[in-house]
Formats: sequence, C-alpha cells, structure tokens
Amino acid sequence: MEADYIIIGSGSAGAAMAYRLTEDGKHSVIVIEAGGSDAGPFIQMPGALSYPMNMKIYDWGYQSEPEPHLGGRRLATTRGRVIGGSSSINGMVYVRGHARDYDHWAESGATGWAYADVLPYFKRLENWHDCGHGGDPGWRGKSGPLHVTRGKRDNPLHAAFVEAGKQAGFELTSDYNGEKQEGFGPMEQTVWQGRRWSTANAYLKPALKRQNCTLVRGYARRVVFDGNRATGVEIERGGSVETLTARREVILAASSINSPKILMLSGIGPAAHLAENGINVVADRKGVGQNLQDHLELYIQQASTQPITLYKYWNLFGKAFVGAQWLLTKTGVGASNQFESAAFLRSKPGVDYPDIQYHFLPIAVRYDGKAAAEGHGFQAHVGPMRSPSRGAVTLASADPKDAPKILFNYMSKEQDWADFRHCIRLTREIFGQKAFDPYRGKEIQPGSSVQSDDELNDFIRDHVESAYHPCGTARMGRADDPHAVVDPECRVIGVEGLRVADSSVFPRITNGNLNGPSILVGEKASDHILGRTPLAPENSEPWINPRWRESDR
Repeated sequence: MEADYIIIGSGSAGAAMAYRLTEDGKHSVIVIEAGGSDAGPFIQMPGALSYPMNMKIYDWGYQSEPEPHLGGRRLATTRGRVIGGSSSINGMVYVRGHARDYDHWAESGATGWAYADVLPYFKRLENWHDCGHGGDPGWRGKSGPLHVTRGKRDNPLHAAFVEAGKQAGFELTSDYNGEKQEGFGPMEQTVWQGRRWSTANAYLKPALKRQNCTLVRGYARRVVFDGNRATGVEIERGGSVETLTARREVILAASSINSPKILMLSGIGPAAHLAENGINVVADRKGVGQNLQDHLELYIQQASTQPITLYKYWNLFGKAFVGAQWLLTKTGVGASNQFESAAFLRSKPGVDYPDIQYHFLPIAVRYDGKAAAEGHGFQAHVGPMRSPSRGAVTLASADPKDAPKILFNYMSKEQDWADFRHCIRLTREIFGQKAFDPYRGKEIQPGSSVQSDDELNDFIRDHVESAYHPCGTARMGRADDPHAVVDPECRVIGVEGLRVADSSVFPRITNGNLNGPSILVGEKASDHILGRTPLAPENSEPWINPRWRESDR
C-alpha cells in the first residue's frame, strides 16, 4: 500500500489533516489508527463522557510513573485509542486558549504562530452557534467542520456560579473564545444536535467518503527511513508486520505520548537514550520526549440544600431515563457534557492574562463516574494553567509494544503548591458569595476543617488529578534551537519527509482544554504540507484587564 501522505493517528490533528490534504482531490492519504470504531452511545452521547474515558477498549491504558511529589501516586494518562483519538473520549470542552499563549509561542521560536497568525485558522475550523447566549460573532467562524455550541444552562446553579463571580468582584465574559477570555460566563462544547462532535464526525468521516482517503487499522511501530528521508511506516496488523510507503511525507499525529515514542523507536531522539535501548540514531534531537506538560485540577465540592442537581439522575432508573430520552430524541441531560459554565481568572496582580480555569458542574461527581456519598451537590474543577513543572516521555525498551515511561514530575516547584492553595481558597470565596446562599450546604471536599497550608498541601497531594492535557514533547522552534524537535512548519529538524503535527509541538501549554488548539495545529500544518501561503494574519487585539497590575479582578 502506498499514498502521497501517511498520517499516524486519527485524532484531533490527524483527522483535520486527513480532511484538508484530500480536499482538492490531488493527493492520496492513508490514515493509520490502532483503535476501533467510535460507534455506540457511550462515545456519541455527551452526557456519558465518564464512560469511554474509563473503558479499556477506547484507551491506551497509560499511567504515569510514580510521581515523586504526589507521594508516589501513579496518575492515569488517558489517551484515545479509537477512531477520532482523544476527541472521541474527551470532555468535549472547546477552548481556543488565550491570544497571549500563541504570542508566547512565536516569541519562543515558533515564527508564524502568533495569535494574529492562528486566529484565521480558528475561524476556518469553527462552525460556531451562540445558542442565544451572546458572544463575539466577529471573532468566530461560521462555516468550518467543527460545530461549537453552548449548553442550555437551565440549572439555576449555573446562574448562581456566574453571579457569585460577579459578587466577588470578577469580570464577566459572554465569549471566552472571543475578544475577552477573562471572567465568568458560558462554556462551549463540541456537541452538535445532541451528539459528540468529535474530529471523527467533523473531519475524518467526510474525508473517508473521498476516493483519495483510506483508513488503515494497524499499530504503527516505527517510521521507515532511506538514509535520512522518511519513506514509510512499519505497521502491525492481523499478526503480521508490513510497511506502507509514503511518496511525499509521513506525518505523526499520534499524541504527545505516542508521537515522541514513535520518533525514538525510529531513531530520532536523544542519542544516548536511543543507544541504551539499542536503537540506531537517525537524528540526535535531545528535545524528543522532553518538555512534557499537563494541567492538573482539583474538584472542590459543596453539598446542595436543594434537590436540583443532576444527582437526581444518579440511579438506575434515572440513568435509564436519560439514556432512553437521548436515544429517541437526542435531547435532555444526555445531550450535553454538563460543563455549561466556566471562568478564566488571574491569580494575582501583575499577571496580565488568566492563569486559572474553572469548569462548573451541577453535581458532585468524579471523572471516573463516582458520585459523592452526600448526594446532591455541585463542584468546580479548578487548576492553574501555566505550571512551571516539566516532565518527560522516554522509552521503556526498544519493543514497540511496550508502553513508554511517562513522568510528568507534577508539583515539582514551590509555585505549584502556592498556586493550588490559592485556587482552593478562591473557590471557597466564590462558593461563599450571596448568590449561593439558597443552595449552599456543607463543604464536601476538601471539607471545612482543612484550612492551614500544610492541611491544604496534604489534600492537594492526595486528590489532585490530571485534566488529561499532555503536550509539548516535540516542541516547535527555530531550526537552530537544539531543544526544538520541529521547525515552524512542523518539519522534524535533521531529517526529510517527516513532520509532527499534534499537541506534541506546543512550545508551552495553552490556557484551557487542548482539543481546539490540537485541531488548529492540524489545520495550519495542512497548509504548510501543501506548500500553500498561510491565511492572512488578523490583528485583532484581545481584551487585557486595565487593572492587571493592581488587582487580580
């Protein structure tokens, strides 16, 4: 089998590239995906999001090494192994990131990736529906493949959360993906007509209807080289190993965990690490697998004195009702991810753009689907956006079937601890506002007895969880930067015919959830791959709080 381009991975970036590279009909594309079908209600029903995330059939099953600063806990590192990749098992939250994130990328060597450069690509990928909640139409796209919607926000706790933020002196925003990210307001979701709008639904399935796009279900073992030029991909399927040939380029879009793993198995990475695993060096790139970043979050939970939360569905009958209603009508509780209100805040004076994110949920429940024993409650997922901690993905062995070693090195800096303590105290301040008076019961988690720095640190160490936003392991930068892995056109430095285009290339993690920025990388990389002139920059200035030097609000 051969094609002009071979894309490894059908996820957020891979599916977008499959769609764009086959659009004009001039080029053939093979997409390699190790996982199976995304059919069925567990993936397609937004309200069931806690299921696919915890189902072995859809997940690579990775976990971190024992994290030294979290008491040796091993944290789940969930990555989608299914058509659509992680976009088929994620929380469906849509966040572009802040303008300043991309300006920082450009300043750190990713020339052409400043906010002015990426804004037209965000518009190209979006089909935005304001759903009657206002927003910034001029900043949004209306005809892209990715439907972006807003939940109904009809539970009164959503209004209480936003009003409490206002009462605490914070900004409000009608569109955090528009001009003004900072503040409390509606959250956006990749849901369309009651279904999960993954990149499989948005991009891959339309692409596969074209004659020049083929999906191959197989396990990518390594990239094959002729000298220092990538010529194909060695895959395993049906128990045998075969090589697919790429006439033009091989593109890695296998996630920030699997892309560096495949690079290293193919001979691209830190030479000493490759040598100790008996792998011949094709290109010595010390940045491969390094610079690993993620977002951590805590669930701050409060009991509700009124029985208005989603807990009323948290029983066999309730779940059956929600499921049946969704199957028959694609409406009701099951038609939303329930993350319908959000906030992006600054942690202190002197921080010029938000560095804390909130997801608000009108139920007290964990990602693994376990509800709080107290019954009715509500919760905020909160965490800092720009942790200084960095980890690494390394090989456990030269066997492609072995999981890589993943060490995030979470909470390795004192700033991480101070930031999280501030997040807990800030959430208590917001939940303590007048707007929550009609609903506020006791604090479930951490619990009102947990107050001192040491007590809060113990709670953080035991309860902090990954938000599943790993990135940065094949950093984009200048071609002469020894720590960069790809240049600003996503070409792997030091070889020919090979690119990486997924969240691996982020120089620094963006502000918020990573599905949107990962799709962006696939969209923009497609133009570079095809040799097209990038879309013209748009110089829209983001809103920056005029009080940022003096106040956090």
